[in-house]
Amino acid sequence: MTLILDGKKLSLQIQEEIRTEIDALRQSGKKIPHLAAVLVGNDGASTTYVNSKIRLCTAVGMQSTFIHLDDTISEAELLRFVEDLNTNPDVDGFIVQLPLPKHINENKIVESISPDKDVDGFHPINLGRMQLGLPAFISATPAGIMTMLKRYQIETTGKHCVVIGRSNIVGTPMSILLSRNTNPGNCTVTLCHSKTSNIADMCRSADILIAALGKPGFVTADMVKPGAVVIDVGISRVQADNEKGHAIMGDVDFASVAPKCSAISPVPGGVGLMTVASLLLNTMQAAGKSTKGHA
Repeated sequence: MTLILDGKKLSLQIQEEIRTEIDALRQSGKKIPHLAAVLVGNDGASTTYVNSKIRLCTAVGMQSTFIHLDDTISEAELLRFVEDLNTNPDVDGFIVQLPLPKHINENKIVESISPDKDVDGFHPINLGRMQLGLPAFISATPAGIMTMLKRYQIETTGKHCVVIGRSNIVGTPMSILLSRNTNPGNCTVTLCHSKTSNIADMCRSADILIAALGKPGFVTADMVKPGAVVIDVGISRVQADNEKGHAIMGDVDFASVAPKCSAISPVPGGVGLMTVASLLLNTMQAAGKSTKGHA
């Protein structure tokens, strides 16, 4: 029987743990962790994502600030907003939602965020510390996957893990985390991408397959080894014959792949919810005034 890695159930459990911790802080008169989110422009997906983060902050009793800026803001003005948040002692961690308007250099903005408040885990210092196995904020999606593997007690030691996708936000850090001498970890990792010529063969060799390439239904049953663990990171909007006219689909063809797996994460209801939960965990750790992250 296939184990469904239920991100919704696990996210709610983590939220309850955070809520209990914040209640204890409040009762003892200590500072409540504070997350700020900066959104530039009105991109629909970004707006939905930021609103979900703010909503969860409220649900667990965490302080939150939503800063919505017009997409005509200059790069220099945005950098000033970032610096204000860097120096604001009441804000423990903050994010600048990506993507940004084309006239703004995303790397410059990310690098301007204080590593101690970089709860998205995108700053080069946090990425470098993560690679070295030092305490760091780990980007929320890889951190959420690691939490999912740990809490569902998925054995990773000695396993062959294939990661499809080499983004700096998911694929590359995921490959590093699973290769480290940790639990979860100790995998032999293969990182596949658009230039990998024998990607289907690579996938069939995987004990653990992580799909993070953004192509709906890319992984089909013939690409999966019987008994494999499959983690689906993809979230794509596809046309559908329903009231909304669309549906959310992952990178994995769930219907055909799930029966072959020992465990699989669904879309929706899987990794996406763990991503937001991980952001809250990073903010809790930022409130401790150290870059503990998930390392």
